[in-house]
Amino acid sequence: MSLSVVILAAGKGTRMFSDYPKVLHNLANQPLLQYVIDIAKSFNPDNINIVVGYKSKEVKTAFSHEKLNWIIQKEQLGTGDAVKYAIPYLKGSQTIILYGDVPMVELNDLKQLIKKTDNNLGILTFNKSNPIGYGRIKRIENNIEEIVEERDCDDLDRKITEINTGIMCVDTNKLISWLPLISNNNSQKEYYLTDIVALARKEKIKIRSHEAKAEITISGVNTKIELAMMERALQNTKTNLLMEQGVTLLDPSRTDVRGDLKCDLDVEIDVGCIFEGNVKVGSNVKIGAYTHIKDSVISDNTIIKPYSHIDSAKVGTNNIIGPYARLRPGTETNKDVHIGNYVEIKNSKIGAGTKINHLSYIGDSIVGSNVNVGAGTITCNYDGVNKHQTIIEDNVFVGSNSQLVAPVKIGAGSTIGAGSTITKDTPANELSLSRTKQTSIPGWEKPKKN
Repeated sequence: MSLSVVILAAGKGTRMFSDYPKVLHNLANQPLLQYVIDIAKSFNPDNINIVVGYKSKEVKTAFSHEKLNWIIQKEQLGTGDAVKYAIPYLKGSQTIILYGDVPMVELNDLKQLIKKTDNNLGILTFNKSNPIGYGRIKRIENNIEEIVEERDCDDLDRKITEINTGIMCVDTNKLISWLPLISNNNSQKEYYLTDIVALARKEKIKIRSHEAKAEITISGVNTKIELAMMERALQNTKTNLLMEQGVTLLDPSRTDVRGDLKCDLDVEIDVGCIFEGNVKVGSNVKIGAYTHIKDSVISDNTIIKPYSHIDSAKVGTNNIIGPYARLRPGTETNKDVHIGNYVEIKNSKIGAGTKINHLSYIGDSIVGSNVNVGAGTITCNYDGVNKHQTIIEDNVFVGSNSQLVAPVKIGAGSTIGAGSTITKDTPANELSLSRTKQTSIPGWEKPKKN
């Protein structure tokens, strides 16, 4: 069997009250449409066709990294009209129709639907306790006879709880023959894709169905409220999986995983933490409250204290980071490193046993082992045009409130006196300092408030 995928993504989403196309709104830091594309790719189909309309250029630009066929629906005249535009691109023997605003559709449900379709017509359904807003599945002796859109339901139809999710799998040749026969003779004057059910019945084509197992997997996003509810549902899925794998979450409802988080044994995560991109956490790691970690590796036996920000960094074993520390891209720490409060590290390697505990900035630097960096120390790495490197060799002591003006090398075992501005390389095992002569002014008085 060969398969083509059509994803309908033309709508503006007026109830979102936003200028952004609906499918570009983010769910767990990823556009809604990306989830559907990823599901489609898992089938390794002949092609993936995206039908777009509102701000199509913006949508196409957002997914320029994907191999997709982009199809413009000039006017939004219904789902049947949208699929009709895709006819020239349908290569597979079967076509599955998905929706760009239904991001949590379950892969196994789609596999079952495709399997049951068997070159006929398959419909993904769901039994919903409150079916308002959805088309109803009308059956006779358990056979699907018709799908009635909400706006066209009579009182009897509205009592039906089995709904049409909109997701269908259809024999491609039959789909191509049916689409031109759909009329817009309905209250909305739109071309409903669901009308192919009546055409299939007329040709005595078998109509199969598969019932989705969970409501969230067939739910669309039409409002900011629904987007927030979807976000929480997705986060619950992610945090439940983490806890099943042994991670301790002090409050899973206040943990956000906006990417892929992998944890080894005995990891503890406090409230309010956010994980973005790909994050790997080693064993016996404790992550303090309101910490933000993105695209980083945290090694075994490390403590991340509250309110720390770690982005594209590699943190070594047995480190203590924070509170209020910021590790920027390119930071790598060795074992037994301490990075304390209000310390920022950027594009630097920090050697084993080094301590940078207070109010410092280390950028574009190589820092050796067993170095102590005093409070208020700054590596002056930028001359206004170019970045330069600072090298601090092993066993150096840098006194508080020092400025190391790059490019500069601080020799092994040396000491930098507090309050120094170092502009030249310093010799190993010696004290280097630069201070003006201290003076006191007799009789000086503090200024008085007017």
